[in-house]
Amino acid sequence: MAELVYRPVIGLARTLFKAWDLKIDCQGSENIPRSGGAVLVSNHISYLDFVFDGLAALPQKRLVRFMAKESVFRHRISGPLMRGMKHIPVDRKQGEAAYAHALDSLKSGEIVGVFPEATISESFTLKSFKSGAARLAQEAGVPLVPVALWGTQRLWTKGHPRNFRRSHTPITIRVGEAMEASREQYAGAITRRLRERVQELLEAAQRAYPVRPKGADDTWWMPAHLGGTAPTPEQLRTAQAL
Repeated sequence: MAELVYRPVIGLARTLFKAWDLKIDCQGSENIPRSGGAVLVSNHISYLDFVFDGLAALPQKRLVRFMAKESVFRHRISGPLMRGMKHIPVDRKQGEAAYAHALDSLKSGEIVGVFPEATISESFTLKSFKSGAARLAQEAGVPLVPVALWGTQRLWTKGHPRNFRRSHTPITIRVGEAMEASREQYAGAITRRLRERVQELLEAAQRAYPVRPKGADDTWWMPAHLGGTAPTPEQLRTAQAL
């Protein structure tokens, strides 16, 4: 089927990346299957993460269908684009429909992108993973592909103004080896192993990241355990409880 929307959007994204002079370091794209279904699983630190996760699949000539909250599909600008790119709307009150849609896509040989943390991590550390990605892979009989992103939060993330004028921003992407998700395994155990793998990739991406905060006013994008001033998970939980 012709991709009348997805491919032009890719072209636009590449033009913007070039204009912003983003320094994209992507390693491991060869781990994404060249054919057949797969669940691509990524950490979530930015509103733009789906763009860079999708970029990682392009060397394998694959397009990723991302699961995204339904409100994005109602927006007058993003809605037509999301539908045209055949992404999958998720209504959290009626998750069964989104699950069935994603399962059909996987069984038809598509790659489905999932953010198992469900929302952006404001601490820039990994939150707990929901088990939906593992269950999808099990039921569809497809592998899980773990991915970690770093640096995307500096462009646009929750609680901070977007900064598309920032040029030369490094973006680090690490794609891990595909993981099997057999039906004989417990979905919770697969999910724990998957989170551990994404954590390993995230730490590798952070070690490889070529810049550090440039002063006291530039520490917001670094997690507290790495010396930054991003709120800790504990601080976020306390604030949400108030």
